[in-house]
Amino acid sequence: MECALFAQFGRRRILTTDEVLFQRGDTGSSMFIVISGAISLDFGPGQAPKQLGANDFFGELGLLIDSHSRSSAARACCTTELLEVSCASFHRLIDQDPATVVFFLRRTLWRVVSSEQRLISQLSRRNEELEVALGNLYSASHELQHTRELIYTDDLTGMGNRRALTVYLQNAHRSDRRPQGLLLIDCDDFKGLNDSQGHLAGDHMLQCLGRVLTSVAGKDDIACRLGGDEFCVLLQEADPERLARVAGFILEAVRGLVAFPGAMPGACSVSIGLVLMDGRDHWNDAYSRADSALYEAKRLGGGRMQWTPG
Repeated sequence: MECALFAQFGRRRILTTDEVLFQRGDTGSSMFIVISGAISLDFGPGQAPKQLGANDFFGELGLLIDSHSRSSAARACCTTELLEVSCASFHRLIDQDPATVVFFLRRTLWRVVSSEQRLISQLSRRNEELEVALGNLYSASHELQHTRELIYTDDLTGMGNRRALTVYLQNAHRSDRRPQGLLLIDCDDFKGLNDSQGHLAGDHMLQCLGRVLTSVAGKDDIACRLGGDEFCVLLQEADPERLARVAGFILEAVRGLVAFPGAMPGACSVSIGLVLMDGRDHWNDAYSRADSALYEAKRLGGGRMQWTPG
């Protein structure tokens, strides 16, 4: 009955196979009724296409909403005959048979509400899936960060290790902001401490020293444990005065440390080799000069700084 009523005012159109009637997002003000053939409605990625056959209608919101944006693309699956009802024609329909039109509008409203409920359900399900995906991503990111910390962090002291130092030097080389000062630090008679007090006392000493060295490194500097009781601090900006000041602070701080339970402050000491660097210095050369200065500090009795000019 509805189709017979609409046929009195609608305009017949013939679409060939795969012909597109409108695209998603196009503005429309007409409704369409399938007389014969089939129409496929494509609602976009993630949503299954909907196929319509004879007596099915679509695009009805174009009659009810001014300049309505199409929510799907419409394509003919085969040779298809349509009935197009314009907004002006629809108003004439209301005047001729308001009861039939009201019944049609009730069905249309029910269909819109049902579609909205399905969409809300789909969005809710996708939101849950997104939350699960975000949770998995957070866990993976946390695991990656933890793995990175394990790779670049010394287990005992929590400082950077040799890998962290390598990355720091590579980044400094790429950014052309190379460090200007190197402090190479080594505990005096660390073997004797381990032999007399045990390895737990030695570990405690290294942890305390690590905290001291970390405290003197700024955000652009790095403090690392190279292995055993050997440490280094690289300063991004340095001159002879700053190098001596930082080394002096380290020496005084270590003298005040309680290296192991029951020990008196000053029971342990460190030696420091200092080197000024410039952009031409290679790490191996700077390290070699700092190691020579460190060896000289130990030869002179330890508990002191010795530096080699760049």
